[in-house]
Amino acid sequence: MIYIDPPRWPAHNTVFSHLVSDTSLDELHSFAADAGIAFRAFDLDHYDVPARRYRDLVARGAVEVDGGTLVRLLIRSGLRIKARERSASLVHPLLTRWEALLPGNRELGAELLNRWGEPDRRYHDRRHLLAVLEAVELLWDGPPPRPLLLAAWFHDAVYRGAPDDEGQSARLAAALLAEAGVPVPEIRDVQRLVLVTAGHDPAAGDPAGQVLCDADLAVLAREPAAYARYVSDVRREYRHLDDAEFASGRRRVVRGLLALEPIFSTAAARERWEEPARRNLESELAAAAGNPAGNPGADSGKAGRKP
Repeated sequence: MIYIDPPRWPAHNTVFSHLVSDTSLDELHSFAADAGIAFRAFDLDHYDVPARRYRDLVARGAVEVDGGTLVRLLIRSGLRIKARERSASLVHPLLTRWEALLPGNRELGAELLNRWGEPDRRYHDRRHLLAVLEAVELLWDGPPPRPLLLAAWFHDAVYRGAPDDEGQSARLAAALLAEAGVPVPEIRDVQRLVLVTAGHDPAAGDPAGQVLCDADLAVLAREPAAYARYVSDVRREYRHLDDAEFASGRRRVVRGLLALEPIFSTAAARERWEEPARRNLESELAAAAGNPAGNPGADSGKAGRKP
């Protein structure tokens, strides 16, 4: 069933309603497409629709409910996305982490969070930043060293889907951390670690590089539904590519990851994530084989050079 709440949420000089399904996202997407609602209006578990569409959507079959009922229905359905999965909800907790890491540099932390919150990002956003920071803390034995955490903050600070994203991120780290008074040896270590994430191939004697790369790849081991959302988010980051172009490249990336023996460099990551990551990648590749031109979980050499 499709539900809609009254248009009471202000933005962009109008007010918006929320359109949800209590059955499946497929049902929601199908209803929205039939109603001519652009996919860009989809926000993880609902569509934002302007007030002028409200009566039309009700006429098309959306059931009118109040906002509280709509949220309860969404929660009960299991489709509700938690706050930590919403990039906009993470500014305060991430800024708190930043201030503990580099006190007295709140503006620099805010600048980085603005970068991680750029509107074209759908996977490489603040959610990914928080996930990498938490994975680093999980994998490192004791408090992680500051250069490692700073590298996590900067590793996708520049993200355009271009071959030199990591190089630009490393250069940005050098410039901004120098202004913040971080010692040169630390800055060089941060730059080195950021560049290691380009190929996810850290040296055997580089524990910080191994942990950062494993943290960056931890998404591969998510539960199947969460993995599917990650793949869909990556596809949305490369919506300028057509399906066939995106799919062929993603297959190359997935095959490349499966060819790694092992995928993860640290023992802790291998124990936790190796098996589920391989299952997810193999399932994605099998699905792509059944739908080679349009599989939503596909990503180009450009589009999916990295997960």
